[in-house]
Order: sequence, then structure tokens, then C-alpha cells
Amino acid sequence: MFSEKAKATEQQSASLVARPDAVESVAATGSYTVECVGADGQVKWSETIKNLVVTVGKNAMLDEFFAGSAYTAAWYLGLVDGTSSPTYNAADTMGSHAGWSEFTSYSEATRPAPTWSSASAGSKATTATSFSISGSGTVAGAFMTTGSAKSGTTGTLYSAGNFTGGSRTVASGDTLNVTYTATLT
Repeated sequence: MFSEKAKATEQQSASLVARPDAVESVAATGSYTVECVGADGQVKWSETIKNLVVTVGKNAMLDEFFAGSAYTAAWYLGLVDGTSSPTYNAADTMGSHAGWSEFTSYSEATRPAPTWSSASAGSKATTATSFSISGSGTVAGAFMTTGSAKSGTTGTLYSAGNFTGGSRTVASGDTLNVTYTATLT
């Protein structure tokens, strides 16, 4: 005699598969747009340049953002002298930047302070900031700092960059209009 017995069982399982390769990163980048307007009001040249955001600039951004309060320092734009071939290093500071020097042949008593727009889509830009050129020379690029003194070595250097086509000639009476756009990607 056969006896069949059936035992009912239920089984469930669940698993979670995490995406260990999902990484989020942020890069601080930016660009300067420089337009040279001659004494006759005609645009002589215009160029947009990429820049290097230096380590002290990135650290200032992180320290101020995560400190829970708004950054209170003013920002100033400066011009890079083009009499040599400027080079930049992530370790550059206002007190130590052996690869470049500042172009100061402009009428403003201090480095001009830009006006910022509201951030949008991960970018924040300045309005055009003017430099009234007071002597002939060459300009290689631009930089941003919290120090206002021309040729000053204090303040936080945020970024600096060269024109891609080499240094540009400027003459007394020219106006350089500089715009900076900061981007987090």
C-alpha cells in the first residue's frame, strides 16, 4: 500500500543590488571672455579662454559653502602680463605664482570688482568688468582673486588662464572688457 503525502511550503526571497559603480563628482571650471575695444570704439579683438581653478580657490569654495554662511569676501579681476610665456600650477597662490606676473598698465587704482549674476544651470557669470588701458603692452590672460591691490600678493587666488592664441597687444586708450563664468559640472 502506497501512501502519498504532500507537504506544502512557501518560499520567498528578496535581494537588493546596489550600484557600487555609481559615482558623483563635481569639477570646478570656468572661462574668461575678454574683448578689446580701441579708442575709436571699434572691437579690436575678442577671445574666450579656459582657466585653471587653483587648489586654494577650490578650498575657499568648499570652506565657505560648507561653513553654513555666505562668502563675504569681494572678488576682483586682474590681467596676466604677456611679456613672457605664462604658466600656471594648481599650487599657485597670490603670494606665490612663479610662472606668471600681473599686467598693471590700466587707469583703475585697484583691480576692478565684477558684478555677479544669479547662478543658473550650474553656472554663475559676471557682467563685463572694464580695464582702461593706460600704456602699451601685451596681455596674456586674466585671473580672479579676493585681493584688490594691483600687484598685491594677499588674498585668495581663485583661477587664472591664458589666451589660446598667445598674448595680445594693447595700447593706451584701449578698454578691455572681461567677463568670467564659473561652472560646476
